[in-house]
Amino acid sequence: MKTLVTVLVAVCVLGFAVYAGVSAPKVLQIKGSDTMVNLGQAWAEVFMARYKIPVAVIGGGSGTGIAALINGKTDVCQASRPMKEEEIHQARQNGVSPVAHIVGYDGISVVVSPKNPVKQLTMKQLGEIYLGKITNWKDVGGSDGKIVLLGRELNSGTHVFFKEHVIQSIDKKGEYAKAMLMLPSNQAIHDEAAGNVNAIGYIGMGYVTPKVKTLPISSDGKTYVAPSVKAVMNKTYPVARPLYWYTNGKPSGTVKKFVDFAKSAEGQKIVQKLDFVPIK
Repeated sequence: MKTLVTVLVAVCVLGFAVYAGVSAPKVLQIKGSDTMVNLGQAWAEVFMARYKIPVAVIGGGSGTGIAALINGKTDVCQASRPMKEEEIHQARQNGVSPVAHIVGYDGISVVVSPKNPVKQLTMKQLGEIYLGKITNWKDVGGSDGKIVLLGRELNSGTHVFFKEHVIQSIDKKGEYAKAMLMLPSNQAIHDEAAGNVNAIGYIGMGYVTPKVKTLPISSDGKTYVAPSVKAVMNKTYPVARPLYWYTNGKPSGTVKKFVDFAKSAEGQKIVQKLDFVPIK
């Protein structure tokens, strides 16, 4: 719904320009990560109100944004994972020179129902759950019940990051268990985990509500850390990541103005307001 609102605001700005008899400004296109779509919209709303430059923010996943950048179909790609070498190579073949900008940080939160008695997990346990090696909650200190795995779709940057940094931290060639349900958004995982006592999922920190319980995670089996701004900033939470914007080359003009705004003190307050982690 908020994506529609952002696009409509951009259309209204264009309509006013035409009505006033002036040249309509180019719509700034922002595409990519679903984790970051609310953040992109929040930046866009303030930016449009201040500079009267229309901005259209569209989700679809990091893969969608990266493909749009490669094909010259977006001004800014939002990605919750870094571009792969083959993606950068493909972009360069198309005359696009990707430049990464870190605009925030996120702690990927492992969530279950508040009714689930499990209190914490090690990285090894979490990886084995998603590999399908641990399939019953009783094997990690919970009640007897088959674990219902929830994850993001293939095009999601969160899907890729979680696989590489959790599953493949214990099995270098490991893949998600075939039984995992792939859901289209952070919100869909949140809602399913909230209503299913046997479900487990992972979502961006900005999507956590009291309707789900976050599980502290341990990388050494001794110290368990819950996702928080402080834990991500001091690098004690083991499932944390940068949030990226990619542009074609060093940004200039309107794109530079928007990138600078997102990184500014005001832009970073918006990051923190949406429960992500600022760059400073």
